[in-house]
Amino acid sequence: MLPGRGRNGRAARLPRILGTRTTWTPVGDGEFFCAGCGGDRNYQRLTGRRSLTLLGVPVLSRGECAPAVECAACGRQYGMDALDHPTTARFSAMLRDAVHTVALAVLAAGGTGARSCLRTAAVAVRRAGYEDCTEEQLHDLVEALEADTGRFQGEPCVPGLAIELHEALDPLAPHLAAAGRESILLQGARIALADGPYTPAERDTLATVGAALTLTSTDVTRLLESADSLS
Repeated sequence: MLPGRGRNGRAARLPRILGTRTTWTPVGDGEFFCAGCGGDRNYQRLTGRRSLTLLGVPVLSRGECAPAVECAACGRQYGMDALDHPTTARFSAMLRDAVHTVALAVLAAGGTGARSCLRTAAVAVRRAGYEDCTEEQLHDLVEALEADTGRFQGEPCVPGLAIELHEALDPLAPHLAAAGRESILLQGARIALADGPYTPAERDTLATVGAALTLTSTDVTRLLESADSLS
């Protein structure tokens, strides 16, 4: 029998005769965080159709396949959930807004009469990215927040303020390690402690912050006590 004419020879030739092919069609683009590149890159969003091929020629449709995201830099393809990860720029903005919102909430709980609290809050907000933030700006924002929510100093965290905290922290929490989530809570704790021990309203606000950051009540208590012991 000549080489390649037997059963094994025919089987060896089948993959070259029959196969499948996916044809991708670009349907959108944008910027995302590419895990392969380790940074922000442009992407194309693709839809695909699978086909059975004979001698490399499509002869029978096998239906649609799951859409994909393709990095324009490295060419790697990912599932659509890759777009759930914020870009570096977006992540920085989310973190900055989170610290700013927590600072305002804690100041609203304890009041803006103590210059030490305003100073501590302004430093935290500037370090988070709002480089031009001043104590006076925070003071005015807290007054506007109190007028908008109808909340007065010393009151528990009202629903409107709790919603603001969750809107700022809920999208960020899944993308932060435990240490990062704890750091945000501790920054709020240091603002509250800048003029003395926690007030009940400050504790209530910080508990809301911890819940939005998906920290357990046990962890929140531990962190608040730790910050208090160091103040």
